[in-house]
Amino acid sequence: MQEFEKLGVTINREVSPRLFPFTEFFKGFEKVEGIQRLFGERTEAVLRELKVEFYSAKWGYMGVSDEDGHLLISIHHLKTADPIILYLDAFHELHHVKQFFDGRELFSTEYEYVDSPVEIEAYKATVEEARRIGMPEAQIVEYLTIEWITKEQLERLVRTVGITTEIANEEASKVSAS
Repeated sequence: MQEFEKLGVTINREVSPRLFPFTEFFKGFEKVEGIQRLFGERTEAVLRELKVEFYSAKWGYMGVSDEDGHLLISIHHLKTADPIILYLDAFHELHHVKQFFDGRELFSTEYEYVDSPVEIEAYKATVEEARRIGMPEAQIVEYLTIEWITKEQLERLVRTVGITTEIANEEASKVSAS
C-alpha cells in the first residue's frame, strides 16, 4: 500500500488480473495440427493450464503477458472480430506463449516489429495455417495489415513470410489509398 501523505489518500498497487482458463473460451485448439506440432505431447496440458485475461478497450487485439505468459485479449476484439481472424490471432499468440515458455524475449527493442525473430516465426506459422484453412493470399495480406506498421514494413513482412511480391504490393497499395 502506497500512501500519498500530501493528498491524504492511499492507493493499493498490489493487484493481480482475473484469469480464466483458455479452454473455457477456446475449444478444440488441442486438435489443431499446427498447435500439436508447437507443444508436442504436452499440447492438452499446456492449453488446459493456460490462462486468459480479458480487458475492456476498443483498441487492441490479443497479446501475451510478459510476466507469466498468459494471454491478454480485448473483449471488443473477441466480440466483434471475424471468427477466422480470432482463430488466426489465437494461433499466432499461442506461438508467442511457447516462445515465452522457452525463455525467448518477446518484447525486444532491438528490432522493428516486422523484423523481430519471434514475430517472423509466429507469422510464418500463422500464414502457413491460413493457407491450410484455405484463405486466399490477398486475404492473408489483409490479415497482416495492422495499423501500427507502415506500407514499407508491411511489404517487408509479407516478403519475409513468403507471400508473392505482386500480391503484397497490390494489397499495400490498397492500404495506402485508404
